Amino acid sequence: MLPSIFGENLFDDFFTDPFSMIPSGRDVLYGKHGKNLMKTDVRETDNSYELDVDLPGFKKDEINVEIADGYLTIQASKGLDKDQQDKDGKYIRQERYAGSCSRSFYIGEDVPVEDISAKYEDGILRLSVPKADQKELPKTSTIAIE
Repeated sequence: MLPSIFGENLFDDFFTDPFSMIPSGRDVLYGKHGKNLMKTDVRETDNSYELDVDLPGFKKDEINVEIADGYLTIQASKGLDKDQQDKDGKYIRQERYAGSCSRSFYIGEDVPVEDISAKYEDGILRLSVPKADQKELPKTSTIAIE
């Protein structure tokens, strides 16, 4: 176990590629845990698909959900006020950044937009997407060969 004084690990900044030739997997907005952003659970019910998207730290007005060409796209943007001053001293290290992230899901083109519902609370965006009407496949038939 290593102490985490300034970052995620005391030695994170010392054991990096000095020439940046090896991608480190770091995201400017969320550091090396950026790959964990927008984790989503998708549940299927009889009539709909329920999506629970983790968006901790975002406000409701920083999240945008739109549909285009059969894709449901969730975008979240975060900005920081750089003019904000700390009254008790100066920052030694500031790890919060401004940035955005997005994720898309194909839902089909015949899902009525007005039937999709969204709710955001406690850092979780909950979407309910109704199932599109299933087109019935043709029944199997035998064709006679002459």
